[in-house]
Amino acid sequence: MTITTLFSPVKLGRYQLEHRVVMAPTGRFRCTIEGVPTELVAEYYGQRASPGGLLITEATAIHESAGPYPYVAGIFTKEQIEGYKLATEAVHKKGGLFFAQLWHGGRATANAFMPNGEQIVSASDIPVAGKNPFLGNADYEVPRPLTKSEIKDVIQLYKQAALNAIEAGFDGVELHGANGYLIDQFINSNSNNRTDEYGGSIENRARFALEVVDAVAEAIGDDRTAIRFSPGGSFNGVRDDTVVETWSYLTSQLQKNHPNLAYIHFIERRYDIDADVDSISGDSLEPFRKIWKGTFIASGGFSTAREKAFEYAQQHDVLISFGRAFIANPDLPERLRNNWPLNPYHRPTFYTHDAVGYTDYPFYNAKAQA
Repeated sequence: MTITTLFSPVKLGRYQLEHRVVMAPTGRFRCTIEGVPTELVAEYYGQRASPGGLLITEATAIHESAGPYPYVAGIFTKEQIEGYKLATEAVHKKGGLFFAQLWHGGRATANAFMPNGEQIVSASDIPVAGKNPFLGNADYEVPRPLTKSEIKDVIQLYKQAALNAIEAGFDGVELHGANGYLIDQFINSNSNNRTDEYGGSIENRARFALEVVDAVAEAIGDDRTAIRFSPGGSFNGVRDDTVVETWSYLTSQLQKNHPNLAYIHFIERRYDIDADVDSISGDSLEPFRKIWKGTFIASGGFSTAREKAFEYAQQHDVLISFGRAFIANPDLPERLRNNWPLNPYHRPTFYTHDAVGYTDYPFYNAKAQA
């Protein structure tokens, strides 16, 4: 097993990483009910930081109108910004790099989490099929399509959230354009039936995502801006009829207009976010790797297949992000580097609200905690 690529330096925007083991954005619901990151959150990220390593936060709401669930981080109030400063300081103290993932739930949230119980919004008035776990498994509510004026307002919310993230000490931001949330709802054909310039053709369905990137990159710089996609993903009920064509267009436009983005982060189509067993057969990202010439992060299915992570990084010269493996192993880079055994993750504590299953996973070498 070679570790040459996974543990070799790589440029990421204006920064230099010492290795390519990335902590993927994973929601943990440990903030206050108002979305303020606490000292416990800072401890969690600080544990997982390593010299020259990249961490990406949990999905972080850009505004109260993004429909944040209780205990999910936000970056739109002074208290939230101050709370996140604790976490950025903890990561930087360990020599790590820290990006905030900026999130808008769109239709994949609930009226109860909107200001004054307002109706949730999306690209169109198409609800998520199935039951909403945040509503006691009641049906998902029908969203209200954003007007063109409101779309411009939401883009400005992303821009302000990015500026807030920099104020909080983050090194950059990753736009959450994956997993059936707002940006992804515009991109996918089954969640967007608009007839204006934000719907219909691939170019129109991609417009919102690209305009968000434009605004954020203008505010904080291309080299501190990134985006995450899940081509062909089905989480939160999305589906697209032209997967390769759609995300190839998105990638080509980013390559053309923003070649100096910090990175693009892709989730493998083979990966099921809800599954207990990771599947890593096949390779759905090749078309997009061929287009994007900058830093590329691949995610999905590597947590239980470390050999595949080494091979994939070596073969494609990319970074690899880990979710569940990083949840359970605060010292994951060193465990991978030294072929140490991994702690198993404990699913029942993924979304609880205390330190159990959060900051109590052991380091392989207990002295590393000091």
